[in-house]
Formats: sequence, structure tokens, C-alpha cells
Amino acid sequence: MSITSLDGNRFTDMIIQGANHLSANAQMVDALNVFPVPDGDTGTNMNLSMSSGAKEAQKNKQEHIGKVATALSKGLLMGARGNSGVILSQLFRGFSKSIEQKPFLSSLEFAEALDTGVKTAYKAVMKPVEGTILTVAKDAAKKAVDIAVTETDLIIVMEETLKEAKASLQRTPDLLPVLKEVGVVDSGGQGLVCVYEGFLAVLKGEELPNMAPLTPSMDELVSAQHHQSVQGFMNTEDIEYGYCTEFMVRLEANKQTFNEESFRNELSEYGDSLLVISDDEVAKVHIHSEQPGDVLSYGQKYGSLIHMKIENMREQHSAIVGEPQPHANHVTSTAPQAKERQEYAIIAVSMGTGIADLFKSIGVAEVIEGGQTMNPSTEDIMASILKANADKIILLPNNKNIIMAAEQAASIADENVIVVPTKTVPQGLAAALAFNPSLSLKKNGEGMNEALAEVKTGLITFAVRDTNIDGLTISKDDYMGINEGKIVETNTNLFVTATNLLAKMIDDETEILTILYGEDTERSQMDQLVEYLQEHYPNIEIEIHDGKQPLYNYIFSVE
Repeated sequence: MSITSLDGNRFTDMIIQGANHLSANAQMVDALNVFPVPDGDTGTNMNLSMSSGAKEAQKNKQEHIGKVATALSKGLLMGARGNSGVILSQLFRGFSKSIEQKPFLSSLEFAEALDTGVKTAYKAVMKPVEGTILTVAKDAAKKAVDIAVTETDLIIVMEETLKEAKASLQRTPDLLPVLKEVGVVDSGGQGLVCVYEGFLAVLKGEELPNMAPLTPSMDELVSAQHHQSVQGFMNTEDIEYGYCTEFMVRLEANKQTFNEESFRNELSEYGDSLLVISDDEVAKVHIHSEQPGDVLSYGQKYGSLIHMKIENMREQHSAIVGEPQPHANHVTSTAPQAKERQEYAIIAVSMGTGIADLFKSIGVAEVIEGGQTMNPSTEDIMASILKANADKIILLPNNKNIIMAAEQAASIADENVIVVPTKTVPQGLAAALAFNPSLSLKKNGEGMNEALAEVKTGLITFAVRDTNIDGLTISKDDYMGINEGKIVETNTNLFVTATNLLAKMIDDETEILTILYGEDTERSQMDQLVEYLQEHYPNIEIEIHDGKQPLYNYIFSVE
């Protein structure tokens, strides 16, 4: 069998198979994360990101490959989580952009699109690191182009592409010493290999073992998280906009001329949680509104309505929490007023209700639940930007694996949005405290960035596997002390680990030590540590907060 032309229907099947194969192997990809801390989430992030793209492609399955690719790109863009997910979205963003006008692809056009995707991804990363998913994608795309110059069969081109991707993956430890030290290959590169294996299986008409169904869409995941974490803490009558309204407008030339920015601005008057994505043919809308009929009528000015869905969120909430359904008039008369437009809003990402409360107490407007193992998607961050309702917005990701998703959200937001690249909660707190509402957005960004240099972060967590790294022999379930991202201490005793770590962090210039203790840390353990610190560091001011964070027994901020 030979395939010399790739259309949208077959490409959709390739995408779905690639997403499914990645999903089936996500746990294996997670396990390749280098550090033995409980944050192995590359496979999870890539799986959720790719599945979001696959869902969108599946909904837009058609013969025209350019249109399928555009749908894939949009789904990946909004669903991207973590650095690996954002890079994956950029790989297919460049791929899709280069073929959006093409109804089908030759082998060379397919290979060149892969290469364009690599160039786009490299541009999106401020400091590209070789020995990662970027290298695997680059090497594979180069091989694809080299082969496709003379080979017209897409099966052979994809076989060689996958072969080179696997070879490049095996070379990643030679480019990243930390991979060689631990004895693993790059996790993001392995995830991309899984996707390419799915692509090839479809082209060859083969089945892959251990196939899993597509994971839930981003909308379903966000909805599930929302129900689990929020519904029990609010009253049904507090829901101001009661109808979750989703629809698509098939744009028509004989209707009102469509401009996405104007369309979005007009729709924002009808409710909140607004998301609009469009191309030359279709606009997709998600909004929470009290008058869904008016929203649909507005959309109809631009074309025909398709794929409409309206859900009564008050009924959903009542069913979840077991409340009797409120009378509509009662809801209308008691619903709170919409949040007034603010000049500034700071949005922070954090894990733990105690840390969230701490951020809010120093002026942060919105806190997105997330962090290690729970990286919010671009869409999650966009939703918080919309909810903040401010002219100028500052994002504090507070985790190095969330910075790229935050920057991606900032790039597509209408508002003036900047990202202060905080990598830890202590950095986020320092940045928030440095905020000055009388300064411009640019000046605030500069000042908050400067504040990051004034704080050192220490973490206490546990090992999820045995390993040797940086001269330390670490056993599963040992406590580990991490100083500025580097494991510097390990011990079976929490107290010993904490005191040894702090001895490495505290110096003669230290004035303040802030301790955030986690949900698995007993108060007696906290008291023992504080008693020791007061005795050995009497001149340091100690602040203690119940952060309630998972995974980390202690988060230390040293200033």
C-alpha cells in the first residue's frame, strides 16, 4: 500500500490515534521526569493538551486538511498545560498555519509543515534547551524533509520520521547531562514519539496495543474540577449568570461583517466567562449569561447558528449540593452585582487554600488552583483574566512549568496583560507585595521582577523513587530538601531534613523567614521546628502560615 496524498479525514484519524496512544502511555512519560519529586506531570500535561486538540479536530473532521489542522491548533492552544503542552501546541500551530489553505498534502508538504512547526516552537521558547522535545521534533522534521524530497509515499516518510524521532530521543542524555546522570531519556521527547507512533499506525492501517479512549475535553475537565472544588462553597442564589451557553456561528457573507474583537466586546455585555475563537468560516462562543436567547440572537446577526448547547447552572448546582431549586424571581432579586471594572488585577496560581487566602490578603484578585501536578491550561488562565474584569492584569504563575501557558494566555487576551515569571510561591508573594497601584503596568512589571531576587525558596517534599543525583543517594519516601530548585538534602526524618536545609539557606544577611506548612504536616512538627529556629536564629523574624498545600511539607521563604 502506498499513500501519496493526505486529506483531512485521514489526518483526523492520525490525530486521534496519536492522542489515544499518548494517553495510554502518559503514566510512562510521567515516570521519566528527572527529579524524584512528586511532580512528574509531563505525560499528564501533554495528554490533556493533545486530547484537547484531538477533540476539536474530531468535531471538525472533513476532507480539507487545512481546516482540520486549524481546528487542531485551536484546541491545542486553549488546552495547553505546562511547558511540554505549550511546546506541543506551538509545534502544531506552525504546522497548521503553513497548510491552512491546502485541501490535501503531498509527502513533501507534510514534511515541510513539520519543519515549520519546529521553527514556530523554537521561536516561542525564550531559551531553547537541546536534549528536549524541541530537539526530537527538530531532528525528526529534518529527516522528514530529507526523505520527502525524493519519496512520495507518506508511509515511508512517516516511518523515517518516527525512526529518527526515536534515535534523537535516545541521544537526549548526551545533550542534557542530568538525563544521563539519572539514566532516562527526555520525557517530552518520549511523549512526541508516542504521538508519531499513532500517526504511523493510521497510515499503515495498524492497531497499537493498550489503546485508551480520548480523555475528556478541557471543558469537561474544567467543569469537573469546578464542581468538586467550588460548588459546595457557594449558594445557588449567588449564581448571577445562570445559563452556560455554547454555540458556533457559521459566518455568512450576506450578514453583518465579522470582526472578532468587536464581536467579543459586544458579547461581553451579556455575561461573563466569555471565550471566543474564530477563523474565516466559524466563530465558537462560550459564555455564562442570564439571557441566552439574546446572546443567540446577537450571534445570528453574523450567520447561521450551529452546535448550540444551553445548560441551567442553577439546576446543576442544586442537584450537586442537594438544595431545593430556587425560584427564578428570587434569584433575580438577590443576585449580587457584577464585579466592577478595576484598573488593576493580579492573578496568581497556587495550591492549598491557606496559600490562596494569603495571596488574597495582600491584594491578589483571582487565585487559580494549580501548581505541581496540576498545571492550569491556557483556557483556565484566560477564564480568570476575563473574570478579573480589569484594564491591566498581572499574572503570577508561581511555577516554572506554568510560565509558558501564562504567556500564551497573555498573548491572546484583549486586556493589557503581563506575566511576571515567578517560579515559586515565595517569589509570587514577594512580587505581589512589590505591586504599586500608582505605577504603570510596565513599571510594576519591572519592580515586581526586581523583587524576585530578594527572596530564596526552600521546599521539603518526599521522593517518589530511588535515584542518585548531584552526589546524593535518595531512597523512595525519603524527605528531600530543595534549595532554589536543587536537591541539597535528604533524610528519613522530616525535622532533620528541614533544619539541615535551612542551615544552607540562612546567612548573616537573612532578616525574615516565612514558613508555609502543608496539609500533611502536623502542628506538633511545626512547633518543634519553630522552637529550634528561635533558639538557633534569635535575630530572625519568623512568620508562620498554614498553607494547607499538598505534596510539600514545608515551603520556606528566606529574605
